[in-house]
Amino acid sequence: ASSEDKNYTYIPKGYKIPTDADYFHITTNNTIYGTEIHEDIDSPITLVADMSSDIMSRPVDVKKYGMIYGGAQKNVGPAGVTFVIIRKDLIGSSERPLQTMVNYATHYPEEARNHSMFNTPPVLPIFVMHETLKWVKAQGGVEAMYKINKKKAETLYNEIDRNSMFVGTAVKEDRSIMNVCFVMAPGHEDLEAEFMAFAKEKGMVGIKGHRSVGGFRASIYNACPQESVDALVACMQEFEKNHKK
Repeated sequence: ASSEDKNYTYIPKGYKIPTDADYFHITTNNTIYGTEIHEDIDSPITLVADMSSDIMSRPVDVKKYGMIYGGAQKNVGPAGVTFVIIRKDLIGSSERPLQTMVNYATHYPEEARNHSMFNTPPVLPIFVMHETLKWVKAQGGVEAMYKINKKKAETLYNEIDRNSMFVGTAVKEDRSIMNVCFVMAPGHEDLEAEFMAFAKEKGMVGIKGHRSVGGFRASIYNACPQESVDALVACMQEFEKNHKK
């Protein structure tokens, strides 16, 4: 299954997962094109998910996955550390030889030789990750974060749909609540550089789209407050007002 026919602007539907495969791998959130798998998939085989960019943003039924992994740098902590949630029976189950460092059995306490760390861990990123997890818990956990994130996303998507200067790139049912991607509306394409400069002048940071697709991308991860989304919306409204004929 692929959404290449429409430039990856939707999540494929109606595909069949082959039961003779060893596992089914998904990436739950596409940061480049702004699409997201919003529900946990029912897979007949072991399900493995890269959740680098939407972990902790919504509730997840961990029991449906054989493994969940990702980089911590979006919602969980700074770059330099990864997280892995793995079913115990998968540890050490590879049929091919693995280098020691990339074998999870090396790092799993019950399997590790002499119960000793194989490598020196990146202590600061792990500490910050721990502090971040405590912060999420204090907010009310992933259920509370999901409510907050949905409100932020709805605020911005509603403005994109209303504003005559912009148009969203992902189909509505598959829009990411982490990465909001949009472009100038037809007839206003020549204003892209102008809006980028205008937004920068208004204090907006990091809304330039991925270099492979262009346009704009607002990454509204857990750490992004509602006030920041409101500021971008106000910026978009002012830009529209300035260009209304």
